[in-house]
Formats: sequence, structure tokens, C-alpha cells
Amino acid sequence: MGTLEAFDNVKAQMGACGIWCGSCVVGNGTLRELTRRFEELTMAYGLREWAPRDFSYEEFSQGLASIRDMGLCPGCVRGGGREDCEIRACASRLGLDDCGLCPEPDACEHAAIIETMRSGALKAGFMVRTGEAGRDKLLDQWTADLAERWPCCILFEDSA
Repeated sequence: MGTLEAFDNVKAQMGACGIWCGSCVVGNGTLRELTRRFEELTMAYGLREWAPRDFSYEEFSQGLASIRDMGLCPGCVRGGGREDCEIRACASRLGLDDCGLCPEPDACEHAAIIETMRSGALKAGFMVRTGEAGRDKLLDQWTADLAERWPCCILFEDSA
């Protein structure tokens, strides 16, 4: 699956925790594609021949190959993420698409987990639903924000 197809697969998904799957570099294909391009670049420039003596090109190359071959996360809605995710289970039990719609957020037994996940996701550059804005409006805005923030991002280019 190419990067554009990977992004199309997750761009409309938001986890029960409010994290947008489209902003995840593992699910949207960015990490895999950048790794593939980095491999090509290091090979084209002959890194093996001129790297510092204490640099193990074989280990480096093996690490890149492992990342490149890593499976794409299908997104939380399609079974990705943690299998035992408490937030997804709770939202499902309550019949909610995401916990931001919970009628009793102050009584949430998962508040600390949600805060840890959301704050970590924000630090990593993910986009997270924190207010009451509509889902479709947010997804459109976030996609536009990604395109503006990274105008040459591989998600928005037509690559071979």
C-alpha cells in the first residue's frame, strides 16, 4: 500500500480517545515512506564506504529495513492500536464514537490514561480532539493544517 492509500485509510478515523489516526506517522504511511527514501539516499551516497569507523552500516541498514517493513496501523476504528484499550472499550460500552462525547466526563475512571495519551500524542505532533467541535469539521481542518504545516509532506505529493 502506497503512502497516499495509507493516508486515505486512516484520514477519516479518530480513536475513542480523540487522537486523529490521520496524524499518526505509522498509520498514515509517512514513517515507512521516509525510511524507504532515507535508505535510497544513504545507498546512493555510499554511506557504507565513508561512514565513521565506529558506525555499523549493517546494523543501521537492518534497522531501516525493519521500520520500512513494519506493518501499517489500520487505525483504532479498524482494530489498530492497543488491543486492550480501556478507552475504546468504555466508549463502545457507552455507545459513543469517542470519549469526548461522554455525558459524565468528571466521573471518568480512565481520565488519567486519557490525559497521558492525549498529552503524549500532542507532544509527538498528533492532532487531538479536545473541544466540542464537530468530527467532520475537525478532520477537514486537520487535513488542511497538515498540508499547510508540511506543504511538501509526502502525504500530499503524488509519488511513484
